[in-house]
Amino acid sequence: MIGVRRGRSPLGLVAAAAAIAATLLLSACGTGSQSAEPADAPPATTSPGVGAAGGFQDPDLGTTESNAARGLTPTRVAIPSIGVDTDLETLGLESDGRIQPPVAWEKAGWYSKGVVPGDVGPAVIAGHVDSPYGPAVFLDLASLTEGDEIQVTLSDGTVDTYRVDGSLSASKADFPTSEVYKSTPTPQLRVITCGGDYDASTGHYVDNLVVFATLVTDGG
Repeated sequence: MIGVRRGRSPLGLVAAAAAIAATLLLSACGTGSQSAEPADAPPATTSPGVGAAGGFQDPDLGTTESNAARGLTPTRVAIPSIGVDTDLETLGLESDGRIQPPVAWEKAGWYSKGVVPGDVGPAVIAGHVDSPYGPAVFLDLASLTEGDEIQVTLSDGTVDTYRVDGSLSASKADFPTSEVYKSTPTPQLRVITCGGDYDASTGHYVDNLVVFATLVTDGG
C-alpha cells in the first residue's frame, strides 16, 4: 500500500493521448497555494481525437457504433476489491498542454481527449493517491491483482466491466509511454496514480503506478 503523506504538496501524474502514445504530463494535482510546480515535460502532440484507435480495429467490433459516436461519456468508476466507487471528473488540457488533474481528492477523472471507455484503444482514468489531508481515491490501487474487476458506468446508464491484467510501476523520468499508451485492437483501460518515493524537494512522488485492464463485459 502506498503511504499517505499528510501536509505535503499535491501530486503529479503521467498520462497520455491514448491512441498514438503522445507524451503528456498531468499538471500538479490540486488547487491553491499548496500546489507544487509540475516537472518539465515535452509539449503535447496532436491527438487524433476522442475515440481514435490509431488504425487498429477489432473485426468483431467493426459494425458496432462507437461510444464516442453515440456521444457517451464515462460518469463513474468502481473498483470493488479496494472500496472505490466515485463519480468521474472530465479531465482536459491546461494551457501548457498538460492534463488537468482531478479537482477533488476523493474523485478520479477521465482524460476526455483520449479514448471513451468501451471503445477500441486504451481509455485513461487518473486520480490522486493521497492529499495534504489524508488518503485519496486511489490510495490502495497498488493492491490490485490480476483478475480484479473495474466497473465503468457510462452516461446512458450501462456498466462496462474490465478485468485487471496486471500493473507496472515506472519512474516518471523514464516512463514507458509506448508500452502504456500504444494503440490496442480491443477496448482497454489504464488507471493511473502516483507511487514510489516521495520527493519533498519537488512535492511529487517519483514514480507512476499504472493498472492495465481489458473489457470483458459490455453493459450495452
